[in-house]
Amino acid sequence: MAFVGNLLWFVFGGGIVAWLMWLLTAAVFAVTVIGIPFAKAAFRISVFSAFPFGRELIDGRLLGKERVAGTGLVNFLWCILAGLWLAIFHAVGGVICILTIIGIPFGLAHFKLAQVSFAPLGKVIVSTDVAKAARAKSANEALDK
Repeated sequence: MAFVGNLLWFVFGGGIVAWLMWLLTAAVFAVTVIGIPFAKAAFRISVFSAFPFGRELIDGRLLGKERVAGTGLVNFLWCILAGLWLAIFHAVGGVICILTIIGIPFGLAHFKLAQVSFAPLGKVIVSTDVAKAARAKSANEALDK
């Protein structure tokens, strides 16, 4: 089912436009040395934006990965430089898709991408099942404390 959803999303739901937009953002940031961390994150999100169904973006700390010092500051800079504009694009695209009724799943995918547009650094693409298991494990650890 995820394959069909991804195929329809890529062709009809704005996936190709989202993918190209995230790739363009990555290319712009890759031009500068300072922007390389932004470019890496944008490229990772471009792959996710092309095929979002059946996968999720979660914080790497849920999978036991160490967070790089300064990620919060860099995400703040990202939000100012590119995140706000990408989030607006995805929010508008989501509203347009939702208005068509048949495009509700595509609208929800746009809203998922709008959410990640604000802080893509430190995120990891995983399957939906792995994301649920990581969240459950994190919740259990928090309860044990």
